[in-house]
Amino acid sequence: MRGAGRRVRRGGITVLALGGAGLFLGGAAFGAPAVVDASAIARDAAAAVSAPAARGSASPAVEPSKAVAPLAVAALDELPVKGRAPMTGYRRTAEFGKAWLDVDRNGCDTRDDVLRRDLEHPAPAGCRVRRGVLHDPYTGKVIRFVRGQGTSEAVQIDHVVPLADAWRTGAQRLTRAQRVALANDPVNLFAVDGPTNTRKSDGDAATWLPPRKAFRCTYVAHQVAVKRAYGLWVTRAERAAIARVLDRCPGQRLPAGAAGTSPGTTPAAAVHPGALCSPRGATGRTAAGTAMLCRSTAADARTRWRAA
Repeated sequence: MRGAGRRVRRGGITVLALGGAGLFLGGAAFGAPAVVDASAIARDAAAAVSAPAARGSASPAVEPSKAVAPLAVAALDELPVKGRAPMTGYRRTAEFGKAWLDVDRNGCDTRDDVLRRDLEHPAPAGCRVRRGVLHDPYTGKVIRFVRGQGTSEAVQIDHVVPLADAWRTGAQRLTRAQRVALANDPVNLFAVDGPTNTRKSDGDAATWLPPRKAFRCTYVAHQVAVKRAYGLWVTRAERAAIARVLDRCPGQRLPAGAAGTSPGTTPAAAVHPGALCSPRGATGRTAAGTAMLCRSTAADARTRWRAA
């Protein structure tokens, strides 16, 4: 997706995310129409930008060695396989929010957050990243980013699971708040070479993979993580394409920032309210002794530590 939002192509547009993050990954950084749960999204995004390894863990106090992410191939096996839903009703801004929002309330929009995370030697002027060096994960190119008319689009922010593809594979059933979270999730977002991102358009793994083969395992692991976190499905062709990639890297795990990559049982350390957790139904207590339950809500499909 372009930094200002991608135009519709072949019936849809393309993240992030993702992000959503250099989670290059495992690396650094981020429901009726409803008002976005800004406090919950802000907690996640802020934690991801400042301490990516802790994002998605049951508690910041949990030792990283205990927070083992699931294997991507196992997570792929859990995804439903269905055909594509029609694009009826799809409108990028109305359904996923404008590009780009400041979901973590740090005063900077998601695009600049991702640029600060993914560029080497970023030079910010306040929130706005003026320049930096991108080691593009999709092509391997080294791109010198300079913000300005005619130069900014050299680096774009890609939704790993394109928003149009998300719409065709289950996002129609999500609340608007959940879709806004998906569009700004750092696990679904990469800063990438602009022309390459334009060629990707809204393609899924069956129609497009990064030219740089060394990054494909990480790339599809992010796609699986995002679809798993937001309850989306894969098409038969998409699943086969992802499986072929993962055949070459059976040990590939989901990115550390993805939902459900934290320890699956009640942690020894106190849990943090609002942090992502797994599995659904796990129990824990805060440092103050409040009983917590790992569960989702109608406004947020992801499982988090919430009051029991």
